[in-house]
Amino acid sequence: MGGTSEQPLAIVALSGGMDSCVTAAMMARTCRLALLHVTYGQLTAARERRAFGDIADFYGVPDSLRLVAGLDALGRIGGSSLTDRRIATPRPGRPGAGIPVSYVPFRNAHLLCVAVSWAEVIGADRVAIGAVEQDSPGYPDCRAAFFDAFQRVVEAGTRPETCVRIETPVIGMSKAEIVRKGVELGAPLHLTWSCYVSEDAPCGECDSCVLRGRAFESAGVADPCCS
Repeated sequence: MGGTSEQPLAIVALSGGMDSCVTAAMMARTCRLALLHVTYGQLTAARERRAFGDIADFYGVPDSLRLVAGLDALGRIGGSSLTDRRIATPRPGRPGAGIPVSYVPFRNAHLLCVAVSWAEVIGADRVAIGAVEQDSPGYPDCRAAFFDAFQRVVEAGTRPETCVRIETPVIGMSKAEIVRKGVELGAPLHLTWSCYVSEDAPCGECDSCVLRGRAFESAGVADPCCS
C-alpha cells in the first residue's frame, strides 16, 4: 500500500486526525508516501503520536520515510487551548464568531517549513496537508489564500532546482464529504484521533469532537472510534 519506486514521492503532514488521514489516502492513490508528524506541546500529543504510527503502519510506510519533529516552542509560546490547560477548549461557535482559542498561532507555517526542508533532502516533489477551509473553526492558516502565499515562499526560498508543490486536497470539502471520501478510499478512520482534550476516550464536547460527530452523522456513517 506504500506505492512503488516509480511513483512520485509526497510528504503528508499527518496529525493522526481524520482530515490528515483522508489526505494520506488520497495521495496514496498516485504517490509514495513520506509521513511527517509534528508535536508542539499539544495536550493529546501522546495519543496523536500513536495514531500517526498506526496509520503509517497501515500504509506500509518505512521508518526511513517517517519523521516525527518537535516544535516545542509553540507550546511554550502558548495562546491556545490546545497547549494550555488554563484556557478552556470551546464548543464550535457560530459562523463568523471569530478565531477560536483552539487556534495555535501560525502553526501551519511552522509545520510546512519542516515539511519543505525535508522534501528538499529526500526529493519529494509535493507536500500535502489536510487543512479544511469550509468546515474549519476559522483558523486563518487553514485558508486557501494562506497556502497560495506559502507556495510563493517555497519558490523564493528553496534551491533553484527544487520543485515542491503544496497540495491541500480536502480544503474545499465539508467534513461530511471528507468522511465519505475516506470510506470510499478505505482510509483507516478507525485509527484516527480527533479529541483536543482527552487521550483515553473522546470527550465529545470539544470543538473537534463535535465537528467530527456532526460529520459522521451527516455522512450517514457510524464513527468507528465511538462504536
